[in-house]
Amino acid sequence: MTDSPVSNAVLVTVDSLRTDAIEPYGGEYDTPTLSALAERGTVFENAFAHGNWTPMSFPSILASRPVFADTGRIGVDGEDVTTLAEQLQSAGVATGGFNAANGFLTEHWGYDDGFDDFDAFVGGSTDGRAGEFVAAHPTWGAWLQLLTSPFRRAGNFLRGGADDQPFTDASRMLDTERAATSFIAETDDPFFLWVHYMDAHTPYVPAPRYLRGTDRRVGKVRMLVAHVRTGLGWSVGDRTLADLRTLYQGAVRQVDASLDRLLDSLDEAGVADDTAVILAGDHGEEFMDHGHLAHYPKLYEELVHVPLIVDVPGIEPRRVSEHVGLDAVAPTVCDLLGVAPADEWVGESLLPTIRDGVAPLDTPVVTVTVRGDDVTQQPIPRSLDEGDLLVSARDADWTYILNTETGAEELYDRRTDPTEQSDRSADDEPTAAAAREHLRTVAEEHASTLESVEREAGGDGVDDDIETRLEALGYR
Repeated sequence: MTDSPVSNAVLVTVDSLRTDAIEPYGGEYDTPTLSALAERGTVFENAFAHGNWTPMSFPSILASRPVFADTGRIGVDGEDVTTLAEQLQSAGVATGGFNAANGFLTEHWGYDDGFDDFDAFVGGSTDGRAGEFVAAHPTWGAWLQLLTSPFRRAGNFLRGGADDQPFTDASRMLDTERAATSFIAETDDPFFLWVHYMDAHTPYVPAPRYLRGTDRRVGKVRMLVAHVRTGLGWSVGDRTLADLRTLYQGAVRQVDASLDRLLDSLDEAGVADDTAVILAGDHGEEFMDHGHLAHYPKLYEELVHVPLIVDVPGIEPRRVSEHVGLDAVAPTVCDLLGVAPADEWVGESLLPTIRDGVAPLDTPVVTVTVRGDDVTQQPIPRSLDEGDLLVSARDADWTYILNTETGAEELYDRRTDPTEQSDRSADDEPTAAAAREHLRTVAEEHASTLESVEREAGGDGVDDDIETRLEALGYR
């Protein structure tokens, strides 16, 4: 290890976190912890994920590798893949990783590699048998919480308690938080801690107090209706859509509160002034922006533009407008801790930008997904061969999307069309034509690289707990 700004790093990833859901990016709801983090740190205003789904995005975050680039499959378990945790562990950094039950971030896909202490909280529950059922059926958890909240609130009031935590830990937020805070308390620095929250992923099940803090009153019946309509695939009108967004915002505020407790544990351990905190969304979330809910295989702004905030004690805050990709996370964490990056990583450290304001490389950010016969087809493809490969390339101004199987292409000028609604792929105007040709070359080169990968053998063989959790999240 060499000289470095800090001894420790905490990476917090939030599943399905849109930029407009938090105050640092202009969100309309109160997220005080994230706001404070942004006020003292570096906010990357145009950070983009490399995939629209967790398994498509996370190889870039925790291994700085494009998904499919090493084995043709999701995950980071290729023979030549070095994860961030492995790189840090080999340099003597203590490593802990805690994932709130996302079945795609488990040992099965190599995400435990390099962690001294790892738990994905898939299967089992501190709430006993009832908790195990709710963990496998989180929508039921939502209904149980809503139906019992008046009685629970009355009981808490009589006992002098509060209702800041869920009735059941369906999202495994509390389990994850407890494990992370214990790791901080029990670990001598230097250390690296990764925490992944699932609260902002469907179904959105915030504790009642985080709904009362929104500007819309959504009672139990309307919340139940919103869950039922989406669960049964019924059409979603404006009112139900607004209710869903309120539930989502409440879930984001619940994460904000948990993050506050996590950061408090750094203070309690006496290491806050020597710990960098990195916050990122792994992908966004759609609320009918392009005709659907949640996150289906599409590569538009609401799914690809994500928050990225880096707070390094002693470094002046700044906002960075240049575009960056999440493959920069792993080399940035290594740079912060004075550890050399792995040779095969494709991302570049953002520490020069964070510390000195040096502009990041002006390289288009590439994002991929795999689409089956229909946009809403499940399950999520787990290999490159399970559908059409879609590739997008983004520079400072333009977004280009290519279906490599059909040749269909789209082009959007984000300066005048920030939500990517007006396709200009057939526009012969010189600026649009130049952007299309440049970004098409980038997308085609990436697709060619992936398609030339020698596929490694190996089926899923996913155990029952992981499959149950994936089904609970809608991935049948």
